[in-house]
Amino acid sequence: MEAAIFVLVVLVFVAVSGALVRLVRVPLPVLQIAIGAALAWPVRGIHIEIDPELFLLVFIPPLLFSDAFSAPKRELIALRKPILDLAIGLVFFTIVGFGYALHWLVPSIPLVVAFALAAVLSPTDAVAVSSIVDRSVVPARLMHILEGESLLNDASGLVMFRFAVAAALTGSFSFAAASLSFLYAVAVGILAGVAALFVAAKALQLLNRIGGVPAEAQVLITILLPFVAYLAAEHFEASGILAAVTAGLLTGSTGIFRFLGVSARMQTISLWTTFSFVFNGALFIVLGLQLPEIIRKVPPELTGQYPIVQPVLTVVALTLCLIALRFVWIWIGDITAGLAARFGKREAEPFGLRVRLAGSVAGVRGAITLAGILSLPQALQDGSPFPARDLVIFLAAGVIICSLVIASLALPVIARGLVEPGEDAGDAEERMARVGAAKAAIAHLESLAQTDEEEGDIPGARLAAANGIVAAYQRRIAASDEADEARAEVRQAGRLEIDLRLAGIAAERDAVRGMLRRGEINDHTARALYTEITLTEALLNGRQTRS
Repeated sequence: MEAAIFVLVVLVFVAVSGALVRLVRVPLPVLQIAIGAALAWPVRGIHIEIDPELFLLVFIPPLLFSDAFSAPKRELIALRKPILDLAIGLVFFTIVGFGYALHWLVPSIPLVVAFALAAVLSPTDAVAVSSIVDRSVVPARLMHILEGESLLNDASGLVMFRFAVAAALTGSFSFAAASLSFLYAVAVGILAGVAALFVAAKALQLLNRIGGVPAEAQVLITILLPFVAYLAAEHFEASGILAAVTAGLLTGSTGIFRFLGVSARMQTISLWTTFSFVFNGALFIVLGLQLPEIIRKVPPELTGQYPIVQPVLTVVALTLCLIALRFVWIWIGDITAGLAARFGKREAEPFGLRVRLAGSVAGVRGAITLAGILSLPQALQDGSPFPARDLVIFLAAGVIICSLVIASLALPVIARGLVEPGEDAGDAEERMARVGAAKAAIAHLESLAQTDEEEGDIPGARLAAANGIVAAYQRRIAASDEADEARAEVRQAGRLEIDLRLAGIAAERDAVRGMLRRGEINDHTARALYTEITLTEALLNGRQTRS
């Protein structure tokens, strides 16, 4: 019963945070972490012990799957070199640089444990990055690189974290064995994602052949897909995170949705949108719930003569160290890419100082870092306590909060003016696609209208119906015209049409409500009509927003 109440409380505050973020000018993840901390801070506040493996299983696969599915695949492929450079190269650079810096700053932390903390801090958080980074102020190229990096570096960071923990437990480390294990974890993780996607496609294809299967059964398969991929990879001791990401990246290109009915497609899109919001919010609130307990247990190694100032300064210094390492690596990569372009006689695309700094600050840490560090064992193999466990957990939590705060405050200032005002490239591409699709539809309808009418057709009915639909497509093309006056005229007419149709829909809804109240129709009939009315209204509202 307590677990059920806890879940309900978290869901309530997820909804509350969605409303409060409109009033409080802070990023949503920061607000949700603050809500979680406020719920846990009082003496009799909410307290929950996190099982790291369960935490990763519940939250990470669906969130990473959703982010990977919605990520722009074309841009990720085009930017694969800088993405892989950050997702793999920067992880190893961070482990070495931050590990030695941490051991120097806090000598009580053994070097191998410092490497473990560096490994778990190396992944950036895909959810936090997309929530904090404003796409309207950050160049699209940099945003795509940050998204791709955050999807892939979780696997490399956590795999190296496991190696560092194993070295701390056994007291030995083999570079060759670690390299082979890393390649195994990556390869099998990718294969597990592909296999899970293949099984899901076959299951949907089977349901499609059977026919008459409820749409909810099809939707359930798409929901289970990331969890199956994650568990399959983890069963073979590979990267479950990479399996979920692989399944998400390939879902759109494999055509799996062609096996879903129209109703199942709409439910899937709506459900995953809701899941993404709920899981994101619950994730950060749960993170906030852990902070008061961690902060109360400030390790004595950090208190010294200044019990409040010294821990804060240590966390800030470590966070700035991570930012500096990212900046150096991005700068080196930028120079290397420029030299390679010069030797290859290609045109280089350097980032520039401010973009490098924005990319460095935007590398925030989040859920995977905390879940990973909480999975540290309590004791070594000989039964002695794991060295500096409470200390590195405190530092990891502090760096998560500090990186979020610094990114929230500094990124808008750094990125101001980096994107020139004007039409977004994505909007222009969408407008071009709408025109192309409408022209193709018109050509096909005109060819159908000219075909011989079938027996039993009313003379001229096919041509009249086609002309009416063609007129609608022509209005869509005119609304996307380059000429501002033509677009304004058609859009005004379109807005008037939408207003009138919305007024008609309101009358429809009132009529259905009246028939239901008078007993002329039953609940099932009313629900079916309400669904049709709602879908039509949603489409019109979408058109109204775009216009």
